[in-house]
This record gives sequence, structure tokens and C-alpha cells, in this order.
Amino acid sequence: MSPSTIQDALRATNQIFEEEVVRKRNFQALERVYTNDARILPPGAPMVSGREAIIEFWRSMIEGLGVEDGALESVDLIVSDVITEIGRASLNLIDGSRVEAKYVVTWKREDGSWKWHVDIWNMNA
Repeated sequence: MSPSTIQDALRATNQIFEEEVVRKRNFQALERVYTNDARILPPGAPMVSGREAIIEFWRSMIEGLGVEDGALESVDLIVSDVITEIGRASLNLIDGSRVEAKYVVTWKREDGSWKWHVDIWNMNA
């Protein structure tokens, strides 16, 4: 598959989110956006797993905030042999408290070793 074909396919899926989900509030259209066992990692909240839970999350978020419109813009597309890791982290602080977070890391082989290539995390509220 050529890079332009991949970019077109991704854009078509992003348009479903923009047009069907956000503008028309057709939340069932998310079945065409997320895999059945997808996970989202919203900022300040725990991980949400499974398409049905994700549909309910977006329904609540879009309706609760009164979102009328939205746009997604790809900054970069990396098409290669990578591994995507989704995880949870807990940090024990000096004061005895504990902080919970979630993360996504895309791993890429470099110089014969797997290394973090893209890393994103958010603290749970």
C-alpha cells in the first residue's frame, strides 16, 4: 500500500469522527473508527477499554462540553515495522503518596535494539 493510499484511508476514518460523531452526534459511527478492543487514554482520567465504553465516553464528552465542531490534523505518519505498547504506571513519591498514569509507547528497532520512538502519557485525575 502506497503512502498516499494509507494517508487517504486514515483521513477517511478521521472524517467519520469529525462529521458523523462530532457534527451529527452519530456516536454509533465510532464502530467504524475504533477497533472492538481499542483503548483510549484521556487526560486526567483512567484508561477506557472496549468500543462500547469508548462510545459512551465520547457521547458524554461531546454532549457534556457542548462540542459543535472539531478537526483532526495529521502532523506525521510513520509507516513501518513498530510495536505499540499501552500501559499503566504508578509512581511512589517521597512524601508517601502515589500517582497513577497511563502511557502509549511506539517502539522501533535501532542499532539492533528496540527503543522508545514515540512516548505519550497522562496522569490520572
